Parts: sequence; structure tokens; C-alpha cells
Amino acid sequence: MARYTGPRAKISRRFGVSLFGPSKAVERRNFPPGQHGLRGGRRKKSEYAVALGEKQKLRYQYGILEKQFRAYYEEAARRRGVTGETMLQLLECRLDNVCYRAGFGNTRQAARQLVNHGHVTVNGIKTDIPSAQIKPGDVVKIADRPSSQQLALRMTDLTQAMPSTEWLEVDKDALQATMTRVPERDDIDPIVNEQLIVELYSR
Repeated sequence: MARYTGPRAKISRRFGVSLFGPSKAVERRNFPPGQHGLRGGRRKKSEYAVALGEKQKLRYQYGILEKQFRAYYEEAARRRGVTGETMLQLLECRLDNVCYRAGFGNTRQAARQLVNHGHVTVNGIKTDIPSAQIKPGDVVKIADRPSSQQLALRMTDLTQAMPSTEWLEVDKDALQATMTRVPERDDIDPIVNEQLIVELYSR
């Protein structure tokens, strides 16, 4: 499955926010990369550049490539409701993101690898597709294999300080999470203005 494998610290520094999890590089060097990074921001960005930047931030945050991201937009546009919010909900309900929100991975990349390697079940069925959509009532659980349990326990130790997620009911002892409802925009608290992304794609 396609995924972003390029430099992470450089991308986070370009946008001034940690997109791939905690980053000391962003804290130490809080200016864009490159020889002109310290000067930065001399040019005023066009509306298109701002909207493109918002799209890129969201895409990198969830670790997906352009073709798949556009598919999420098109699916959101077909559904009833506010397109931007629906797109965020589709991204948030991905299996790898649910595992991340449940604390089974300290980053979305770690959660994605957990799913890819077959350590996760959905409603008792082994699921190794990170983009699988989780619906209210679905139970995401770490497989019963000792190797899966040990890996997940190490991750939950690393994610103890993560805030709880209201739309997920997490049982850390059983290493399982139940989706109680579809997350709302306030639950997601995005780092982007999703309306600019909708306007970018609808041009």
C-alpha cells in the first residue's frame, strides 16, 4: 500500500507544526528548512498557496498520498452534510487512526505498522488494511498472540499521557477499543482549515 516515506522533520519544519508526532527538530529549529529558512516568510502567500498548504498538512498528518486523499474528498462530497467535516470524519475513522487514538501506537505511523503486520482484529476478524473504515459499534482489539500483546503493551506505556477520546471507549487492560459514535469536528480538533481544502478541490 502506498505511503509517504520521505523526510519528516523537514516537512514538519516547513509547516511549523509536528505532523508526524513529537519532533525535537521542530522545537530546536522552529524555522523553515533551507538556506533562506531563517529569513522565511518574505513573500506574501497567494490564496491558492495557503489552501494547498492546508491540504498538504492534512495529507501528511494522516500519512496518505494524493490519489487516496482526493478519493476521500470525492466520497465526502457525495455524502450529505458539510463536505469538509465529513472528509475529516472519514480520515478519523480509518483503522490506523482509531488504533492511534486508542493509544495502541504512539504515532499514526506506528499504529499503521501495527495494523499492517496483522496485530489487530475488528469485530474478531483479523484486519490488516490501515484504511479500513470503522463504524459505531465496531470493536478494535489487539490479537491474542503473545507477540501482539507485548507490542501493544509497550505502546500503551508510551501513550499513557495521551488525552482520552470521547468517541472511543478504550479498555487498556483488554487492549480493545469500541467506537461509540462518529467523531464530530470538535472531537477531531484539526490543525487545518478544511474549508480551504474543499474550495481548492472544487475549483
